[in-house]
Amino acid sequence: MPNSLTDIEGVLVGHATDEQAATGCTVVLLPEGTTGGVDVRGGAASTRGTLTLDPGNVVEHVDALVLTGGSAFGLDAVCGVIDWLEERGRGFDVGVTRVPIVAGAVLFDLAVGAPRVRPDKAMGRAACDAASASPPAEGNVGAGTGASVGKLYGVQYACKGGVGSASVKLGEGVTVGALVAVNAFGDVIDPATGEIVAGARDPATGRFANTTARMKSGTHRPSFGTPATNTVIGVVATDAALTKVEANRVAFMAQDGLARAVRPAHTLFDGDTLFAAATGRLPGDVNTIGAAAAEMVQEAILRAVRAAASLHGVPNGGEILQGQGLHH
Repeated sequence: MPNSLTDIEGVLVGHATDEQAATGCTVVLLPEGTTGGVDVRGGAASTRGTLTLDPGNVVEHVDALVLTGGSAFGLDAVCGVIDWLEERGRGFDVGVTRVPIVAGAVLFDLAVGAPRVRPDKAMGRAACDAASASPPAEGNVGAGTGASVGKLYGVQYACKGGVGSASVKLGEGVTVGALVAVNAFGDVIDPATGEIVAGARDPATGRFANTTARMKSGTHRPSFGTPATNTVIGVVATDAALTKVEANRVAFMAQDGLARAVRPAHTLFDGDTLFAAATGRLPGDVNTIGAAAAEMVQEAILRAVRAAASLHGVPNGGEILQGQGLHH
């Protein structure tokens, strides 16, 4: 069975969680010399530092990646991570100091919990302090604390999202892993069965509505919600050596896993963003790594919603499947 992103040597993951306010952030600390990439596929993304990862730009390496709640306000957590890294001498040498290279993406969790409480610099630092090589907690932690999925009828008829992770070792010894925070507009589907495991609930019956089918029917379009209130954000990483161009290709290919597990994906209401990181320990094939990354993203999404617990009236999808808690 797949394990987690921290199976990649040198990669550390830390969560900072405020369960009462239903928000948090997750930090992925990377070994020196790690190459980064990114792919932004949603129509309502909110990010920081993504242009640094463009192959045409000067900086070759990335020090950390941040996934955070709080919508655009939560990008303050990135500043805390930058400060933490600078204190430890990490970053791009500009002569007078080293500037840590940190990229981040946010999800919208303001409709669950306390909307005025958002991740800040202190929370970013706390996530760094908590970072370790142990398998990271999943479900209602870090950036996934206030996450929800299936917002066709609003968060009051959604299911709980969260954080999930997975990894796999390839035949040549290369490890590929993913960690995602799932806060999608669409439903989460198990591709092996076609079953909805978490998603929008029909206001009349409390059962899964099947978001794509409802959209195709042409009904309920005024209920689609507000742009920029949903997204899946995540990190895929490998211990293979990749160029920046190849790392960006892995992030691009990894989005296929998101599209398999979330339906619909990449809408104008989502900010779907995946980062890629390659630590360079082993030789590897970018095509194989990209294919494996897509599988790990898919697995991590499923693990995220299955590990998530009901919070602030938003039920776990398993409760709906069992016929419990049908009306919230």
